[in-house]
Amino acid sequence: MAIAKAERLMNLALCLLGTRRPLSKRELRESIEAYLEAGSDDSFNRMFERDKDDLRELGLVIETVENLDGEVGYLARRDSNRLPPITLDAEEAAALGLAAKVWQQARLAGAASGALQKLRAAGLPEDVDPYGAHGALEPRIPVHEAAFEPLMLACRDRRPVVFDYRKANAAKPGQRHVEPWALECWRGHWYLAGWDRDRGAERVFRLSRITGKVRSRSGRFTVPVPDVVTVRETVASWAGETADRSARIRLRSDAGYPLRAKATAVRELGDGWDELEIPYGHGLDAWLVEFGPDVVVLEPAELRADVVDRLRAVAKG
Repeated sequence: MAIAKAERLMNLALCLLGTRRPLSKRELRESIEAYLEAGSDDSFNRMFERDKDDLRELGLVIETVENLDGEVGYLARRDSNRLPPITLDAEEAAALGLAAKVWQQARLAGAASGALQKLRAAGLPEDVDPYGAHGALEPRIPVHEAAFEPLMLACRDRRPVVFDYRKANAAKPGQRHVEPWALECWRGHWYLAGWDRDRGAERVFRLSRITGKVRSRSGRFTVPVPDVVTVRETVASWAGETADRSARIRLRSDAGYPLRAKATAVRELGDGWDELEIPYGHGLDAWLVEFGPDVVVLEPAELRADVVDRLRAVAKG
């Protein structure tokens, strides 16, 4: 679906950029195969208006012109849609080069590499190595979840989705209808922030708990998308980065180094165990479960109960 829409937008853009005179809706419909396949005039008109708005949102300047007969036509003049020359200094090019190396997935790596080559051709001298200043760094953002790519496209295209989601303390997954806002990475895990239509509230979903395929749904978003800073704060809170109290745990002496880095106090207990005091916020129970038998929650009682419930759910499969 995303590929078909992208192809339709590209064909419309080429028609508008390639004409010397305004083209009417009728002429555009006859020139683009996807419009010819529209079931009715109303369906075509809705599709065309959405596509025109999407191209304008992407930055294409589309003019609406009315001829002497009162017929409305559209065109995109090339001189109005020409970018100024792009120049990059060595530091800017190095930053872009470092960003391009982050993605390891084949589908994204090709796009990142191609974009970097175009930008380098636009302004970076050939004798400057964009990775030279950061040669010791090998940044990576691994993505193993099959849900990542369809959700990334849905966030970009503002398309509602439906998927099966298994909560950490649930034995079976449940279906969720979501308006996806953005994908964020915390502690090496990917999360989706969005509007849960069934619950009428914002929610954060960990991608590793999405089961089956992510399916697209028609229609528009029903709530405004928050700005990127607000979305990141939401994910940080749900992923356990925002803590408002403390918890005490027992941890094996040779394990749980990420937990030790977060600890505000550490006391040796002997017999291969330490006692840690760590910040306690939303999502801590899910994080502690990942350490299995190396962690024992001492207090508070509700955190201990949540961890036990999650472990029992995992044991049930």
